[in-house]
Amino acid sequence: MPRSDNSPVPYDEEEDAEMDGENANKVVNEEYKIWKKNAPYLYDTLITHALDWPTLTCEWFPDTECPPDKPYSISRLLLGTHTSRQSKDYLQIATVHIPKRISPSDALSRENYDDESGELHTTSSSAAPRVQVTQRMLHDGEVNRARYMPHNPNILATKSVSGRVFVYDRTKHPSEPDSDVAKPDVTLNGQTMEGYGLGWSKCWEGHILSSGEDTTVCHWDVQAGYSKGGGGVEPVDVFRGHGSVVGDVSWHATHQNVFASVGDDKQLFIWDTRDPARTKPKQRVMAHDREILAVSFCPSNENLILTGSSDKASPRLVKLSILTPPQTIGIWDTRTLSHRLHSLESHRDEVLQLAWSPTSPTVLASASSDRRIHIWDLAKIGEEQTPDDAEDGPPELMFIHGGHTGRPTDVCWCPGPVDVGKGAELSGWEVASAAEDNVLMVWSASANIWAGEAKVVEEEELEVDDD
Repeated sequence: MPRSDNSPVPYDEEEDAEMDGENANKVVNEEYKIWKKNAPYLYDTLITHALDWPTLTCEWFPDTECPPDKPYSISRLLLGTHTSRQSKDYLQIATVHIPKRISPSDALSRENYDDESGELHTTSSSAAPRVQVTQRMLHDGEVNRARYMPHNPNILATKSVSGRVFVYDRTKHPSEPDSDVAKPDVTLNGQTMEGYGLGWSKCWEGHILSSGEDTTVCHWDVQAGYSKGGGGVEPVDVFRGHGSVVGDVSWHATHQNVFASVGDDKQLFIWDTRDPARTKPKQRVMAHDREILAVSFCPSNENLILTGSSDKASPRLVKLSILTPPQTIGIWDTRTLSHRLHSLESHRDEVLQLAWSPTSPTVLASASSDRRIHIWDLAKIGEEQTPDDAEDGPPELMFIHGGHTGRPTDVCWCPGPVDVGKGAELSGWEVASAAEDNVLMVWSASANIWAGEAKVVEEEELEVDDD
């Protein structure tokens, strides 16, 4: 399994706790140098952009343009700011220029790598700025999470530090704010403390969930709010089953009344909005031994759901030492929720985010406080490995992105058009990730990694000896 960090075997937890800040930063910097040196050989796309302020949220918009006369495709990202009240906060939209591969010979190589910017260029692409903020909407405090409405991507919801959810119609706002006052089009009331769980339903137009530190999950019908003239909207339902912070929520992909929630009480709840009981979930399980921070229903399998936690799996012996016990991602079948189907074990710190690939049904990304983004393929669970391969991780672990020097805050897949037969189109493996180090990265692992035997090497790409 290829690793993009090439880091040494991790030190154990006690040593990590005893390290002072200076030594910890030294380790991070050394790992980054190793990653940077090897990056050209592990990526087909790599864009590194330093933001003015960190963003805690990142989501691709569903539209992608591929101008025939340009050496890049154009996608858009939904971002926020986290200024800690040192400056004004904004909800932001940015364009991303992703280099095209005009022909198979238009290869990405060490010669096309810009060490200073940390970007990978094709021979036909320009060195113009790849990421540009095109619209900013003033926001009341930092943007903990932002998501667009699937049925109308111009409608944007944000989770604020006050607990309220703000809704913006971006078409009603200028490119730059025309006043010093935040002006969301709708405010969703009901929660009194901040949180990070926020999700629109893909099959129930205008319905949105939010979770928070006040132990509640709120459900609103935003369409009703707009029809009443905007302003403040009260929740349709408030669910109060958790005994602690509710870390995340996830709507079911096809059953519009079903959603999941997870929390610091270590429990996974499955709810049905048709059930009159608002304090008792339809299903529940003590899913982990520690806090659960992320949950996600599988979009292609109605029975599959994932949970990301702070659990520690059993240590695994390797050649040099005992690794810090991996943090776990739980795979569950809602028909048999009493026991876990499988655990994805590799992260060295809490799992913060989970994101399913929109083009490969068994592939997902996970972000962790260990500064890594992992790409997994559930179809590879149980495959045989050599002892050497097993030391790098389980067979389902495809790739480790190690380019961030700070804790990742969000990760998302580009849902743009895919045409494997055309070099000018996106591959379906483009990922965006943001971190506390102010860096936004847009990247895709090399096709040699994810295509496997299916990748055809063109004759023009082969190196030849002229002698």
